[in-house]
Amino acid sequence: MAKLNAKEYKSFEDIKQTDDNGLEFWYARDLSGVLEYSKWENFSKVIKRAMLACKNSGYNINDHFPEVRKMVEIGSGTKRNLVDYKLTRYACYLIVQNGDPRKEVIALGQTYFAIQTRRAEVADAFNQLDENNKRLVVRGNIKQWNQLLAEAAHNAGVITDEEFAVFQNSGYMGLYGGMTVADIHEKKGLKEKEKILDFMGSTELIANLFRISQAEEKLKKDNASSVEQANNIHYEVAEKIRNAMIEMGATLPENLPTPEKSIQVIEREEIRKLRNSDQKLMLDE
Repeated sequence: MAKLNAKEYKSFEDIKQTDDNGLEFWYARDLSGVLEYSKWENFSKVIKRAMLACKNSGYNINDHFPEVRKMVEIGSGTKRNLVDYKLTRYACYLIVQNGDPRKEVIALGQTYFAIQTRRAEVADAFNQLDENNKRLVVRGNIKQWNQLLAEAAHNAGVITDEEFAVFQNSGYMGLYGGMTVADIHEKKGLKEKEKILDFMGSTELIANLFRISQAEEKLKKDNASSVEQANNIHYEVAEKIRNAMIEMGATLPENLPTPEKSIQVIEREEIRKLRNSDQKLMLDE
């Protein structure tokens, strides 16, 4: 699969539309231009092959390729009523899979729509989970991202346990309005060895996952090379996330409710359920 070029990626984004229900779609005639088809007749053949693939996959063609009419200017101010299609993400994916493989932009389109489709699938699956399983999924992601953040911080010069504790506090203080790990631990009413991340709801966990992932990215992007710089970056990234939450009117993380059950308790309960059924346990997916 081709490496996604920023310019071509933007071109697919630029022609993306959103309907009244907030659903994304692409007009076929816009897509044909991005995919460098100069003749609609040639592109319509690709659309027909994609429709056949859609049908063979067991999906309703009209759900993914609804036909529409558009007034298109054909020169000298003259307009013609032409056939077009409102393509879903899946329809676009099928089109680029059936396009001319010699075109580099086709390969780029395959990458773009594969990524977009996978993101949507993951989001849909996540939204169908109950709160406990959402917590399990996000907590698992945080464990992985915290390892990446620790590595980026180490490369910046955060070496000792004491330095890393200060680095972690910097992030929490930025996100929680000056509260340290100890402050948050106390506010949640936790026992000495209980971890604050294990007593967060999914919304609070997601805010922290965003803090961790964005701090890791900026540490690398800025080539952080000192403990002080690393601490400042972690604080500033977290503070910006907090300010965005304030601007949106969202509940700030320190004011979100603390779940009664820890992540460990939920994991044990889900494992017991899994042993007694054929249901797949979703943890770090």
